[in-house]
Amino acid sequence: MSLEVLYEDNHIIVVNKRPGDITQGDKTGDAPLSDFVKAYIKKKYNKPGNVFLGTIHRLDRPTSGIVVYARTSKGLTRMNALFQKKEIKKTYWAVVEQKPKSAKGNLIDFLKKNEKQNKSYVVDESTNGAKKAELSYSYLGSSDKYHLLEVDLGTGRHHQIRTQLANIGCIIKGDLKYGAKRSNKDASIHLHSRKISFVHPVSKEVIEIIAPPPKDPVWDYFLRD
Repeated sequence: MSLEVLYEDNHIIVVNKRPGDITQGDKTGDAPLSDFVKAYIKKKYNKPGNVFLGTIHRLDRPTSGIVVYARTSKGLTRMNALFQKKEIKKTYWAVVEQKPKSAKGNLIDFLKKNEKQNKSYVVDESTNGAKKAELSYSYLGSSDKYHLLEVDLGTGRHHQIRTQLANIGCIIKGDLKYGAKRSNKDASIHLHSRKISFVHPVSKEVIEIIAPPPKDPVWDYFLRD
């Protein structure tokens, strides 16, 4: 597997996940992205024995884009703290089937995850187990069939972007689980973790990383000049 490394230092490594890769081992038994990152570090730095790699956050399997791993326990602890304090800004791109009614919007909903279905639903605030979810979006452009939105996350709920956009009729291309007309051939969905920015927890340097979307005609259209 070829690994697209976007950034690395002594404490963290950032890679561009392909749709279909899993960020951490699961019940499928498929080799996770973390195994390939460990192998990359082991080979590049000629490290003996086991390589430490901490999973800081995850991306859904059909989603692509930025995944940050920690190379040290210090990096893991401090990056986790940044996520918990919401001091990491994450921006996504979503290609949707229907143009939103407003070019910009802030969505606040309450979501509940159905474990059996591995799916989240918008529910009433009073529902047992409901969690507040907030995001803002802006419309970037359209092709003849699809529309590109940029999404900034305020919270990090299960399937949050997929659920909240579908709830306003903006279903993500290929996302059958949330009502897409048809699947993508590779079982991906057109949701991409595009940009991340934060103050490095050790060096205190401002880090901003942008990940190119996968190569396909739809993404290529929106990336054209």
